[in-house]
Amino acid sequence: MALLQCDFRSEVLGLDTQMNVLLPEKNRTTGKKYPVLYLLHGLSDDHKSWQRRTAIERYLQDKELIVIMPNVHRSFYTDMAVGYPYWTFISQEVPSFSEAFFPISTHRQDTFVAGLSMGGFGAFKLALNLPEKFSKAASLSGALDMIDRIKRREQAIKEGQSTLEDVDVFYQYEMSNIFGSYKDMKESSNNLFEVILKQLKAGKKMPDLFQCCGTDDFLYGGNIAFRDFALNHHLNLEYTEGLGTHTWDYWDKMIQKVLNWLPV
Repeated sequence: MALLQCDFRSEVLGLDTQMNVLLPEKNRTTGKKYPVLYLLHGLSDDHKSWQRRTAIERYLQDKELIVIMPNVHRSFYTDMAVGYPYWTFISQEVPSFSEAFFPISTHRQDTFVAGLSMGGFGAFKLALNLPEKFSKAASLSGALDMIDRIKRREQAIKEGQSTLEDVDVFYQYEMSNIFGSYKDMKESSNNLFEVILKQLKAGKKMPDLFQCCGTDDFLYGGNIAFRDFALNHHLNLEYTEGLGTHTWDYWDKMIQKVLNWLPV
């Protein structure tokens, strides 16, 4: 694989940003178009984290797949209530930029997205909101229950509680800057449960989903809720769980399963 470290100007964000790209080195002169995986990082990570913390490049050695790893900081892949339009960036500008510079197939069946934690939310958000673009999406320990967390945060504030048992400073302060209020989020593209209902009602062809979470992960409950909702609405979801916490040891193992699940 060839590694390209890209620094470029984002017109959407109005600032310089970065992404890393892994490219197959085979058949470089044939003009072949390759399937693409947009691989998304977690809350405290960046565009380099998948390479620094896993053996992703080695796992791709015999696969004809381009991997795009963009940097979105702590945005939850969202047009932030107070901040930058990272949903527009990740859903429009990053694909457009990538397809212009790299030999990427634009066919739905060749377009995939995956991510961990915050990136798991981002991966399902992209695929469920844009099912005509993405055929497969994978969430590793995804933060899939953000709508419920915002609701509980607002209820706690209403009841005069200063903290919630499983909600730290981020969920109490930073989350409202990202998503706004529960009312703002309920009908938005950030409410994955509502998005599923809307797309099914519209008769959209839904993407295939892969979901995993460690049973000792603090996000396990939200993953079970999403799994049950998706299966009850007959989405094509492959779900797996086992011993594991919110760590790179777990994600390094599971990204191998994701790559083997993809049709490349």
